[in-house]
Amino acid sequence: MSSLWSGAGNILLSILNFFYSWTGSYGVAIVLLTFVVRLALHPLAQKQLKSMQEMQKIQPRLKTLQEKFGSDKQRLNQEMMQLYKEHKINPAAGCLPLVMQIPVMILLFNVLRTYQFADTHSMGIALVGSPISGLATALGVPFTGEPGVMAVVSALFSNPSGLSQVALYLPNLLLLFAITGLTWYQMRLSGNQNPQMAMMNTFMPIFMGFICLSIPGGVMIYWFTSSVWGLVQQVWVVRKGKQEAKEKPVLYKSRPDEGTPDKPEKLEVKQPERPTTRTSERKSATTAGSGGRTRHFTESFFDGEGNDKT
Repeated sequence: MSSLWSGAGNILLSILNFFYSWTGSYGVAIVLLTFVVRLALHPLAQKQLKSMQEMQKIQPRLKTLQEKFGSDKQRLNQEMMQLYKEHKINPAAGCLPLVMQIPVMILLFNVLRTYQFADTHSMGIALVGSPISGLATALGVPFTGEPGVMAVVSALFSNPSGLSQVALYLPNLLLLFAITGLTWYQMRLSGNQNPQMAMMNTFMPIFMGFICLSIPGGVMIYWFTSSVWGLVQQVWVVRKGKQEAKEKPVLYKSRPDEGTPDKPEKLEVKQPERPTTRTSERKSATTAGSGGRTRHFTESFFDGEGNDKT
C-alpha cells in the first residue's frame, strides 16, 4: 500500500512540476491541477448535478409538505423521503464531490510535506504552513510538527503583540475563512429542506473551518479552487432549474401553487319535479280540510260558469 501511495505521489509531483515549468508558480500549478482533477471527475459529478436539478424542481412541493406536516416531524420526514425516492434524489449527494477528492488532497498533503516546499509561497500563502502554524510563529509559540490549538490560544493572551506580524498568518487565515464561507454557501444553495440535514448544513462549514486550521496552504488552494468550481456549477443548475420551473410548473398532488386561486367547482342545480295530476288532487284534498265542505256547498248552488242553479 505504501508503494502505491508513493507512486501516486510521484505522479502528482510530476504534474505539479510540469505546470510550474509553464507558470513559474506552484500556487498557479495547484490551481491548474485542480482543473484537471475536476474535469476527470466530471462524469461522476453528473449524478450529483442531476440530483441538484431535481431538488430545485421539487422545492414548491417540499414547502407544501412542510406546511402540511410541520407539527409532525416524523410524518414530514417520511413524506420527504418518499418524495426523494419518487424523483430519485439523494439528499446527501452534495457531499459527493468532496468525498471523491479526498484521496487527491491527501496525496497533495504528502507531496507538500515530503518534498522541498518548506519556504515556498504563492500570493503570500505559505504552501506548507497552516493557519495555526502561522499564528504560532507570529506569537512565538515553540512547536515541532504542528502546534496545538490551546497553546496558540494561550499565547494570544500572553503575547498579543505578535499578531502585528500579519504576513506570517493572515493570507492562510483569510483563505480558511473563504473556504468556510464557500462551504456554507454551497450547502445553502443545494436547497436541501430535509430537517435531518439542517444540522449538517450548519455543522459542516464549522467542521471544515476547524479542519483547515491544520491544513497546509497548498492543500487549501486546491480546496478553494475546487469549491469555486463546484459553486459555479451549482449556480448554473439553480438558474436552469428556476427557468424550467417557469416554463413547466411542477404539478401538485395536494394543492395548487401559492398565489393561484382554486377553481370553483361547478354545482348542478336540480330542477324541481312537476307534480302529477293525482298528486295535485291528493294534496288539494288534504290541505283543503274543513274548507272542502264550504266548496262543496258553494258548488251545489252554482254551476261551473258561476250561474245560479236555482
